[in-house]
Amino acid sequence: MKVTEHLANRTHTPVSFEILPPLKGKSIQSVYRILDQLMEFNPPFINVTYHRAEFKYKQLDNGLFEKVHIRKRPGTVGICAAIMYKYGVDAVPHLVCGGFSRAETEDALVDLHYLGINNVLLLRGDAVKPETKFVPEPKGNKNALELVQQTVNMNNGIYLEEDLTNGFKTDFCIGVAGYPEKHIEAPNLKADLQYLKQKVDAGAHYIVTQMFFDNQKFMAFEKACRSIGITVPIIPGLKPITRKLQIHTLPSAFNICLPEDLTDAIAACPTDEAAEQAGIEWTIEQCKQLLAYGVPCLHFYTMSNAHSVQQIMKGVG
Repeated sequence: MKVTEHLANRTHTPVSFEILPPLKGKSIQSVYRILDQLMEFNPPFINVTYHRAEFKYKQLDNGLFEKVHIRKRPGTVGICAAIMYKYGVDAVPHLVCGGFSRAETEDALVDLHYLGINNVLLLRGDAVKPETKFVPEPKGNKNALELVQQTVNMNNGIYLEEDLTNGFKTDFCIGVAGYPEKHIEAPNLKADLQYLKQKVDAGAHYIVTQMFFDNQKFMAFEKACRSIGITVPIIPGLKPITRKLQIHTLPSAFNICLPEDLTDAIAACPTDEAAEQAGIEWTIEQCKQLLAYGVPCLHFYTMSNAHSVQQIMKGVG
């Protein structure tokens, strides 16, 4: 089923989870261990992130440096197929612009279609480390809007080869990202919302937000989206704080602002275990408010930590 069908046919507010592929050299059992703990909450779909290759410079014996590409977390498509087979739930692979030419993107979408995976979350992706500015692949999509347009073309049977006529029409349900506190590269929230509307107008079917810790910011974002004609479902993305250090690392990594009450509570915790419990309690209250507000789904960024999400779900009841 498509994500939008799950949202439309719900009898209660569903929850979904986002997981990371295991590091290269690790077993898929690490994914199963996380999901085994979360399946009791009957998620209708699971998101699997995609991680583009990074590079580092390796010094050679002659003193010169060689640029070496490293993909730390491969396997997104295979993991999605394995999740659908093992658990009988839909999987949502992330696809990014970075590291793909348009032809490679087309081939990836063909593979997903053959596997019966008809949901995708389309993202531009971050700059490759250690670079600070995103640079598209040669003959690749420059941004998420172009990636949406390419996927919509395939849904209409239009492929890159101009002489390929009567192409099979894929049927992808397309998700895109939204930023309640704006994307770090956007000049302001108004400009960011206009870009989001372009993605929806191009054919995106739903929006998943970046993590946030202040529900008022999500509600204001949702209302601003509706005011400019965005009508698709908007799913809030949530991430519980699990360590004291995260009140410093999360804002810089994701361009978000943490409420003073939350940072004060975490800073006062004597241990990471206490900080995790404070994060759980904060997210439980977030969830209760969002459910009362009427969100279509609660989406959790698990970051491979099932324990906190389990406790939150039990606390929400």
